[in-house]
Amino acid sequence: MGFTVLALFFVLFMLGFPVAVSVLLPAILYILTNNIPIDIIAQRIQYSLDSYTLIAVPVFIFAGNLMNSSGITNRIFNFADTLVGRLPGGLAQVNIFGSLIFAGMSGAALADVGGLGMVEIDAMKNKGFSVPFSAAVTIASATVGPIFPPSIPLVIYGSVASVSIGKLLLGGIGPAILATITMMIITVVLSFRRGMPRAERWPSLRKLMTDFFPAFPALMTPVLLIAGMILGFFTPTEAASIVVAYMLIVSFFYRELTWQHLLKAAWETVRSTSGILIIVGAAAIFGWILAIEQIPQLFSQSLLSVSKEPWVLLLILNGMLLIVGMFLDSTTAILLMVPIVVPPLVSVGIDPIHLGLVFVFNIMLGLITPPMGLSLFLVCDMAKVSMREVIVEVVPYFITLVVTLLIITYIPAITLFIPGLVK
Repeated sequence: MGFTVLALFFVLFMLGFPVAVSVLLPAILYILTNNIPIDIIAQRIQYSLDSYTLIAVPVFIFAGNLMNSSGITNRIFNFADTLVGRLPGGLAQVNIFGSLIFAGMSGAALADVGGLGMVEIDAMKNKGFSVPFSAAVTIASATVGPIFPPSIPLVIYGSVASVSIGKLLLGGIGPAILATITMMIITVVLSFRRGMPRAERWPSLRKLMTDFFPAFPALMTPVLLIAGMILGFFTPTEAASIVVAYMLIVSFFYRELTWQHLLKAAWETVRSTSGILIIVGAAAIFGWILAIEQIPQLFSQSLLSVSKEPWVLLLILNGMLLIVGMFLDSTTAILLMVPIVVPPLVSVGIDPIHLGLVFVFNIMLGLITPPMGLSLFLVCDMAKVSMREVIVEVVPYFITLVVTLLIITYIPAITLFIPGLVK
């Protein structure tokens, strides 16, 4: 019966039903056909949402929405342009480096694409870059957002897998920096092949300071977040509220945030959070049914029968999640797959923090691949360019990110070094 529920979910999903409906409908049918009290639905939903750690999700979303309304994005872009615009690749490098800075405040790839995206694409277009290439760099660099702290997917992963969210967030620093470096390297290679424009000279110290000081308050956001968690001043959930308070103060001094902007940011937060929590509640019932049917145990036995070598299991996991990420959004993939795939890998000695970053990095690559690449859809709509053109241009970056994923997978120290500093 459990496999029937899974099959029905995939059928409904492929037919185009909303994710929440695709998850919830098979679960309801299972409950009705097995004479289980219908009130179990409300109980499981309430239980899944009664989570202190999940409070961080809407608060981080609110912080990202505030940034898009307070003029911070332009200041970040100007500073990134001054700092790395002279590198081979010019504004393509600015796009990538700017995404790393923005990642330290937003926690979501779509916030990066929606916030910095249009600014970056317009600037690159005006400098002679093709729109498809500009869009491709934008969505590739935005994958760093959900890896570098704060990270909404890592918060959800930690809640589902019962792993320290603080250490997960700190574990994302190394992989995010590595991904940024590898994308900047491939941009250098592409720039020499294509003759990309770049800044004529390195900035003077005066110019650097002129653009640094307006961006300084925004640059301090990830420093405040990371230092506070390492020193134990606050938990990740508390950190989310501190980041919002800090962003409100910064926005006040920038004098670009109006009451209309604030209300819009609040409304977008409510809308985004509602969608996520509906999926969380539906997935809780679905996961409960899979647990009853012992699907996780059967999967564990099947996986461990193939091999008990960690490197083999990690390779299988990467291949499986790359496919899953093409079809499921990050929240659904985490909620459905973590209870199934994490226990057998942890049982063979793979660190759950390291596993969490490998898992989330995999799923984030799905944002730039069809048929369900949300970042891909968003940037094509924003830039008014065909999906086919963007896909062709994003291939070198996708390959680079897959190589980065393999490096992260097989060198755990990249992920675990900074969390190891926290007792």
